Amino acid sequence: MPTPIINSIASWFLKKRMHQIELFKKYPSEVQNDVLLKLVNTAKNTTFGKNYGFSSVNNYENFSNQTPVFSYENFSNQIEKARKGKSNIFWPSKIKWFAKSSGTTNSKSKFIPVSNESLQDCHYAAGKDLLCMYLNNNPNSQLFTGKSLRLGGSKTPYEKNGTFYGDLSAILIDNMPFWAEFSSTPSNKISLMENWNYKIEAIIKETINENVTSLAGVPSWMLVLLNKILENRNEKYISEIWPNLEVYFHGGVSFKPYLNQYKNILNKDSMRYYEIYNASEGFFAIQYENNSNELLLMLDYGIFYEFIDMKYYGTKNEKIIPLAEVKINTNYAILISTNAGLWRYKIGDTVKFTSISPYKIIITGRTKHFINVFGEEVIIENTDNVIKKISSKYDLKIVDYTVAPIFMGNNKKGTHEWFIEFQSNPGDAIDLAKTIDEELKKENSDYEAKRYNNFTLKKPKVVIGSNGVFLKWLEKNNKVGGQNKIPRLSNDRKFINQLIELNN
Repeated sequence: MPTPIINSIASWFLKKRMHQIELFKKYPSEVQNDVLLKLVNTAKNTTFGKNYGFSSVNNYENFSNQTPVFSYENFSNQIEKARKGKSNIFWPSKIKWFAKSSGTTNSKSKFIPVSNESLQDCHYAAGKDLLCMYLNNNPNSQLFTGKSLRLGGSKTPYEKNGTFYGDLSAILIDNMPFWAEFSSTPSNKISLMENWNYKIEAIIKETINENVTSLAGVPSWMLVLLNKILENRNEKYISEIWPNLEVYFHGGVSFKPYLNQYKNILNKDSMRYYEIYNASEGFFAIQYENNSNELLLMLDYGIFYEFIDMKYYGTKNEKIIPLAEVKINTNYAILISTNAGLWRYKIGDTVKFTSISPYKIIITGRTKHFINVFGEEVIIENTDNVIKKISSKYDLKIVDYTVAPIFMGNNKKGTHEWFIEFQSNPGDAIDLAKTIDEELKKENSDYEAKRYNNFTLKKPKVVIGSNGVFLKWLEKNNKVGGQNKIPRLSNDRKFINQLIELNN
């Protein structure tokens, strides 16, 4: 059992990292340039490095001129060779682990390489940095006097051709350093259980009597677990079960739609919420201060960053820029080159910079998940903000939501259709469509212009989902578990039509 002495030692050790963080905040371009040259030099004798002349690269201009941009689709052949056990293709050290991801709407599995360097110098380093920043901001924290309840994905990694594949969380748990295992609950065996219902029951049984001081996991799935725990103990508030709980580390999906519900069930004014930005491809950013929605971009994890202004993404005017050229409040797609051998790789996420000294970001969505059928350019940041506002204003408990267009036809104007599942039906007292419309106009001037006098768009339509409909969709598509996400926005109706069919 962790003790106050361990808590003090851990706090002292983790705070030492703050000096290095301050260095990359002060010299971001120099640090990123060092990362790039180290990556290129390390991989210069790989097949990839030889093909693109890495031995002659000595600056960013060389690198960008000689190395093409890759998506998963045009890099997958090389990944498949590595999965079959071939070495030195795109990274010199043998890639033993591959994080399996189906993304959100695409059913095709992706296998993202996870090298030992990316495990140690990126994912695990970030875990320590997260604690470092939290403890630096909260010197009276008693985090290590208890345990962290972690809720990841499932399934023990599978072996094939001498390599392993599975959920990123399973890979991280399988390779977890002792310090993380010592302070976590539930056990690895339970964390990796495949059946979600059995897993929930096992987690409750193992953790209910622990001194849980922190939570870690995707907001939507953690909320399911916490409500099950309250039901199991017949309690109203989590603080009655774990009185020393002080922080929730969350990521994977936006926290905005869920904040109100967490405040209700945790019932603790001193509770802190810390956001992280990680993916199978790497760990990118960490909330740097209490009560902030800004994430500090971590520049020394062996990841080199590039960006594309989303206004020109996929067009002939598309331009790729390094970190030093980004501007505040511009929506960018991210490209990464990593210490697992991904090169100028489009991860599919979009961000905005809120600060460039230091570099801080907010996550705005996905390159494929937005609505721009009528020129409205609605992004996930907009709709999440709308959901947050209406949840708070009317005390609504929203399980999940998605939005899709209703196309023009037969002289009818187009509109948006919102499919929302609530914990309890909001009734007729609130005109949801009107409220959503008004709030979205405040969030997005392009949408407001298209809605002017119903010129292009009519008022949105809202469909109330039946209880458990999103879970049914996840089960039907084999996506139940801690790391799977509901697609928020789409430019077609494939996903929302499936939900409507299940709803009926």
